[in-house]
Amino acid sequence: MATDQEKQLQKETKRAEKRATEEKKQLARDEARREDTKARVQDLFDRLEARKAREMEKRSAEETRRLAKEEARKKDNIAREQAIEKSLEARKAREMEKRSAEETKRLAKEEARKKDNIAREQVNEEAQNTRKLMDKKQG
Repeated sequence: MATDQEKQLQKETKRAEKRATEEKKQLARDEARREDTKARVQDLFDRLEARKAREMEKRSAEETRRLAKEEARKKDNIAREQAIEKSLEARKAREMEKRSAEETKRLAKEEARKKDNIAREQVNEEAQNTRKLMDKKQG
């Protein structure tokens, strides 16, 4: 039979083994908890990174749209300005044609008036000459 001392030693050995087993279990639980926390932190980090990437894509797409709108607006403004410029040039051309036609008419009227005046003067002169001749014949 085992003595009391041996029994006491066996009990202490069992307790030590039980404590060692409990410590191993606790260490495993602690390690699992640390791994779980680490995994949650990594998941949070990954989600934040994914969110940042989506926001960057969104900003990039918005910037692209904004630049496209701005470019379209610039092209529209340029086209509008060119249309206004062409309209003004056409208006100036029409006005110049109108002035030219009016000037041509004015010159033609003036020329006709001069010819009419010359013809009238010739008629008057001939009439005076005729009267002078008749006066001489009568006198």
